[in-house]
Amino acid sequence: MTDAVNDAERHREKMEKRKAVQDAEVAGKTIEKGLLIVNTGPGKGKTTAALGLMLRALGHGWRVGVVQFIKGAWDTGEKHALQVFGDRIDWHTLGEGFTWETQDKARDIAAAEHAWAKALDLMADPTIRLVVLDELNIALRYDYLDLDAVVAAFQARRPDLHVIVTGRNAKPALIEAADLVTEMGSVKHHFAAGVKAQVGIEF
Repeated sequence: MTDAVNDAERHREKMEKRKAVQDAEVAGKTIEKGLLIVNTGPGKGKTTAALGLMLRALGHGWRVGVVQFIKGAWDTGEKHALQVFGDRIDWHTLGEGFTWETQDKARDIAAAEHAWAKALDLMADPTIRLVVLDELNIALRYDYLDLDAVVAAFQARRPDLHVIVTGRNAKPALIEAADLVTEMGSVKHHFAAGVKAQVGIEF
């Protein structure tokens, strides 16, 4: 028997054992529930990941909702692309822009409260199965919203509703309440080399 045949047989046996372990592990997971997902950290891609998951949900025929807490009236590619889904997406860009742009704390708080009210409406809509709350972490970081009230609303949501929260500096209480938390690290960023925000990449 050649070395190649021996290698192939060893690989088959190894993968057969691995499959048995994997199948047993998957079979042991029986809970189905709506998830609270948090994408945080200093790296790029938090909103991008949330929108990717939203696209997956749309592919399964779900209705989804989006509330953007900080971003102002940016002309984003994703909003244009997702218009093809019509009323299966309930999209609300309700931010006033970044805090260094508005320079008005009272205005920022009012905008965050308005966005949170819309988020509660979407979470209460029984036809919506996934809600993306983009940059909510920023509103919580600056105490524009009551953290305890936000976490309580997430914990009281209906059992089958998935919620994704994005933004840097997620609060510990939100991380504790979440089912899935991903921290995106910044290994290297083109901004540091003087590359500006570009159409199709940043917006």
